[in-house]
Amino acid sequence: MGLCHMNPSELQPHELLQIIATFFESQGIQYLVVGSVASMRYGEPRFTNDVDILADVRLEQIASLCASFPAPEYYVSEQAACDAVDRKSQFNIIHLASGLKVDVIIPPGTEFSRSEMSRGRRLTSGGEFSATFASPEDVLLNKLRFYQIGESDKHLRDIAGMVKVLGDKLDRDYIETWCEKLGLKAEWKLFLERLSLNRCT
Repeated sequence: MGLCHMNPSELQPHELLQIIATFFESQGIQYLVVGSVASMRYGEPRFTNDVDILADVRLEQIASLCASFPAPEYYVSEQAACDAVDRKSQFNIIHLASGLKVDVIIPPGTEFSRSEMSRGRRLTSGGEFSATFASPEDVLLNKLRFYQIGESDKHLRDIAGMVKVLGDKLDRDYIETWCEKLGLKAEWKLFLERLSLNRCT
């Protein structure tokens, strides 16, 4: 990445994303950029300090991961990473000078996560990053799941930004099929109703 000329506190989210993605690729770890960074890439920008990455990390790869993100520049708990792999949960990699955080999420092995991992898209942005992102439909579906859990309107705003930018490029059949399977039909209907209301006002 050639970051040695930078003040470490000035590290940007897309730069940390690239560092992590480069490591995963060097280790042959399948990964996807997900969450708000992905929804902003497909939709409209908003501020975030966190990078969410779905990554199929194995136990035998954790020592190499920790060695590649050492203190005092980074914080990563080897025990937390091992526990996350065992429990199919998540652990953090924190860039201490900037306060930027990467949530590394271990795929749960569900039918949906297998579909999601198979649909990644390579995205490049003006020399800032080149990495594999979740498809916009899968990002949208996860945003609906987060809204269902916490009812934070930020997730619906992120979806609205994606729908505004991508429009008919979104695979609505895929979205509706998985809304049925994941129990998200009510949330999807609510979003569409709000979207229609906003267009009429």
